[in-house]
Amino acid sequence: MTERFAGRRVAVIGAAGGIGAFICESLHRQGATVYALDVRVPAGLDPAVLPFQVDVSSEESVAARVAELYAIGDGPIDLVNSAGVVENDVAADEMPMAEYDRVMGINLRGVFLACRDFGRELLERGGGAIVNVASMSGNHVVNHPQKQSVYNTSKAGVAALTRSLAVEWGARGVRVNCVSPGYVDTPLNALKRHLHEGWIEGTVVGRFATLAEVSGAVEYLLSDEAAYCCGTELLIDGGSSLR
Repeated sequence: MTERFAGRRVAVIGAAGGIGAFICESLHRQGATVYALDVRVPAGLDPAVLPFQVDVSSEESVAARVAELYAIGDGPIDLVNSAGVVENDVAADEMPMAEYDRVMGINLRGVFLACRDFGRELLERGGGAIVNVASMSGNHVVNHPQKQSVYNTSKAGVAALTRSLAVEWGARGVRVNCVSPGYVDTPLNALKRHLHEGWIEGTVVGRFATLAEVSGAVEYLLSDEAAYCCGTELLIDGGSSLR
């Protein structure tokens, strides 16, 4: 274990698997006290990573978890917003509004609620760091081989929200930044083998990103090394945006 984040408390939302779970474990190994939050209580993590249930689309649920976490320890709690879902390859002209609301509720409303409530506490305590996980899909339109107009829109919103909060809060000591990954080697993506060839062809480097590569970018933006990063978006897409 290293001490890069010793004495830091970090809440990771979207921690039940994939990128979020990897970030939890990595931050713990570097000395942080980590709170793992998801709509289903995260399991299988190191016992020292504390699991909590939260529905990010619910204002009441987010507020309750923030209050609970501040009741069990001292000091500010930094935030990583990693929760996200995508629609099931539905064309925009056929999109049911219930599906639109589900994706936007988690991907954008949920990020706003968490940023607002955790950010409010950081502002009162003199500062801290928030890192949102957006997507390359919010930076340039990804519509092949799968259709995902709502996901693309939600992630563009996360990047815009990040910049907006950075302007509002940067001078008050709260740094808000985001990472925008491309195709990542997650267990969920591993199940979508019929899409792999098209995804990889869309990159310059010819492969998926590793979980460590995405987590490393998040950790940098959380760290004191990134103290001058404010509203930064790190695009980690293997050159997909160059195609």
